[in-house]
Amino acid sequence: MSRSYWFYPGCTLHSTGLEYGRSTRAVCRALEIELIELEDWNCCGASSAHSLDAGLADSLPARNLLLAQGAGRDLAIPCAACYGRLSHAQARLTRDVDFRARMEKLTGHRYEACARPRSLLEIFVADIGPPQLRQRVRRPLTGLRPVSYYGCLLLRPPQTAGRWDDTEHPVGLDHLLNALGATAQPWSYATDCCGASMTLNRSDLVFELVGRLVAAAQEAGANCIVTACPLCQVNLDTRQGKHGSMAIFYFTELLGLALDIREAGPLLARHITDPRPTLDAIGLSWHD
Repeated sequence: MSRSYWFYPGCTLHSTGLEYGRSTRAVCRALEIELIELEDWNCCGASSAHSLDAGLADSLPARNLLLAQGAGRDLAIPCAACYGRLSHAQARLTRDVDFRARMEKLTGHRYEACARPRSLLEIFVADIGPPQLRQRVRRPLTGLRPVSYYGCLLLRPPQTAGRWDDTEHPVGLDHLLNALGATAQPWSYATDCCGASMTLNRSDLVFELVGRLVAAAQEAGANCIVTACPLCQVNLDTRQGKHGSMAIFYFTELLGLALDIREAGPLLARHITDPRPTLDAIGLSWHD
């Protein structure tokens, strides 16, 4: 496939989302997708900065965009929150001449609008595509009945993000999962909020939101939830409470399984809700 992108991992892929980052790199190597980590990248300010300081909330992601100029590559972003912040910053750099001039002076880089911030999921759905992925499948995900969970940030607001899929009824991740041999289940909660930003200050509300999502997934006949956001994954993984033990996968983990990338298997042990019994039950064990 031989494609090349700047890569903005964000803070989470070096901490609670470590398995997302490692499975992403493993899958991309197998598909000959070059990810060049943006040198000297900084936190995008999601949750912390944009809740407290509007100027800093735009300046932090804008600096990353300016670092990515000049090479003719798009910027692949795995985290939905990071993607939202960088997409917003791109819109402001484009329309706000004074802000653009100030950021260019601060960073010493010229904004050329040549490095589009793009969701990692968008790249797999739109650039690579389900048909090409289907050809690379070595272990079809037969028996897996996922629901696709985008969360509230990956496709919104549509003015700056999410134009690659329908904002209210997205289907791209369903098509990708079906191409891997799974049977994506229809449901109405793909873009509902899981409450990740309120995990520390309103855990009662977060348990309620996550519980509703897990219950809806069970009602839809799913045996797992698949996401493309490390904040959503860790929230769903740890806040299920009395609703059970639904497996919560990153889409890159399932790509790794379907493409038979063995190095991705041990990463599942990092999950709080162990997803391996779900795979065992349908003959897709990664630790046999």
